[in-house]
Amino acid sequence: MAGKSGRTINNVPQSPIKSIILSWEGILVLVLVAVNIFCSIFSEFYNLDSLLRQMPIYLAEVFLMLAMAYILVLGEIDISVGAIVCLAATVSCIVCNTGAPFIVVVLSALGVGVACGAINGFILTSFPELPPMIVTLATQIIFRGIAEIILGSGGSISANNTEGFKLLSGKLNFGGEVNARGRVVGGLSIPYILFLVIILAVVFAIILGKSTFGRRVYAIGTNRITAHYSGIHVQKIRFIIYTVMGLMAGLCSLFLVSTSYGANTTTGNGFEMDAIAMAVFGGISSTGGKGNLAGGIISAFIIVCLRVGLGQKNVNAQVILLILGVLLIAAVALPNIIGTIRNILKKKAA
Repeated sequence: MAGKSGRTINNVPQSPIKSIILSWEGILVLVLVAVNIFCSIFSEFYNLDSLLRQMPIYLAEVFLMLAMAYILVLGEIDISVGAIVCLAATVSCIVCNTGAPFIVVVLSALGVGVACGAINGFILTSFPELPPMIVTLATQIIFRGIAEIILGSGGSISANNTEGFKLLSGKLNFGGEVNARGRVVGGLSIPYILFLVIILAVVFAIILGKSTFGRRVYAIGTNRITAHYSGIHVQKIRFIIYTVMGLMAGLCSLFLVSTSYGANTTTGNGFEMDAIAMAVFGGISSTGGKGNLAGGIISAFIIVCLRVGLGQKNVNAQVILLILGVLLIAAVALPNIIGTIRNILKKKAA
């Protein structure tokens, strides 16, 4: 078809397979495959069995990423989540040591998380002119300070009754045989936390991407004033999301205690940065209004696999953080670089 300019316009739709491969999520899938190949070459111990055995240590942080994605889509940030995890883990161990039923232990951790998240939400919605980074920095200091008052400077606490936490850290076995000691040998053992992560990931992704609530979150992140005058209850949605963030921090603390049977004043250190890195590396914009959870979930598993593989060869934790930092910078810079290249090519074509 020729227009008035004399140019021919070709109405050729892009191949759906090509669009998927060239999408950020498609690139992340390729990165996930490459990371697993690299880890299997780098460490002779890296395989599916060892990955499933060691990943529960890191999977708890994925709970934080799921809620952090919503906060980032809002165009905000919460850097208090690591301190909430510390406080919730501390309280759960204290309640556990009183001999209370495990359901009470679970509710105590979740309750502390919800309360802390609600405090963040209440302050930010009551005083919307306050920047979330400053508010959550202040509450981070307060929450971790409360934990340190309870535990003492550099203190720690152990859970005496570990039966309930052992259940959380349990695994579902497929195949294999039970030996004389009652242990399953062979087969495939999938940790319960992996099932819960997948279920919650699907729920959070559907709500953010397909529901009215999710569309309102994107609208707030794109332009909060416009969203307000469009009839969206901006402050109510903000309060809900920060409260859910606290709930996920409480859930994270339970699974964290299930791997160590205790807590200390450094529990949860850096978790907020890990959650943000997972989300941003997954393509969720830190400026708000862009991204989806599919990329965040894939990037979370990339980071988990990388940590397991490098950890098996006793690679220094600081080196792992360095690699994650480089990946994060690349994730932020790459879209801008691609956009610049596309503009240059368009100008040349014109």
